[in-house]
Amino acid sequence: MARYDDWGFKPYVSVAERQHKAALEMAKRKKQGHNVSPVQIDGRAIANTFWGKAWCQNLERYSDFANRLPRGRTYVRNGSVVDLQIAPGAIQAYVSGSELYRVSLKVAPVAKARWKSICKDCAGAIDSLVELLQGRLSKGVMERICRESQGLFPSPAEIQLSCSCPDWAGMCKHVAAVLYGIGARFDHQPELLFRLRAVNELELIASAGSATKLAKRAPSEGKLLANEDLSIFGLDMAEIASPAKSERVKKAAALPPKRRKRLGMTNTKG
Repeated sequence: MARYDDWGFKPYVSVAERQHKAALEMAKRKKQGHNVSPVQIDGRAIANTFWGKAWCQNLERYSDFANRLPRGRTYVRNGSVVDLQIAPGAIQAYVSGSELYRVSLKVAPVAKARWKSICKDCAGAIDSLVELLQGRLSKGVMERICRESQGLFPSPAEIQLSCSCPDWAGMCKHVAAVLYGIGARFDHQPELLFRLRAVNELELIASAGSATKLAKRAPSEGKLLANEDLSIFGLDMAEIASPAKSERVKKAAALPPKRRKRLGMTNTKG
């Protein structure tokens, strides 16, 4: 039975003791066949890539979440999020506190109209899946995807929070730690953001304009011309590209017609 002090709070448990107990519990879960995926932070920065940072910045700009965010940052940095699973519309996690607490989050899918609008506004501006997932996008595209209440990131109203701890707050420090842990996970698996919001990132690329595709499409192998076929008015492309040869061509063109004819340069004109 859990013990409480005179104020109704559980006695302080050190981080090392919490983590030791959590490690034992996670080992049990592994033996039972569960896939355990802890959040590991190297250094002070919770997220380092575009998608990870964007998630955390979106989280912090909502005043609804402000009261527990600092404690959540501390918890995720010290390795208290011992398991984090991200699935379409749902997040399940375990956080090490005075006990091991289970956190469950439900995230609403992006409304079809909103997703269609995002794809339309970004049409032709995203060239590849690699570019998208690495966050190598133009400022305009980034602002559109991250636009508050109209972009890809959920608002507080689109997230349902639940934790097994006794904290009365709608978002406790354990939930906050998990929310930051999601941002850290996006550093390594940015595609999980699209899975979480139940959309297909390939649709952003599929909507690219046909003009962009045509301009970047390489010619088919059968239409490539060999060097010997690349001639203009009897001059090889290599001659045109060479400054020395180009100068000789200019001098030849300046000769009288009869002189050019005797030298076999009838095609240098023009």
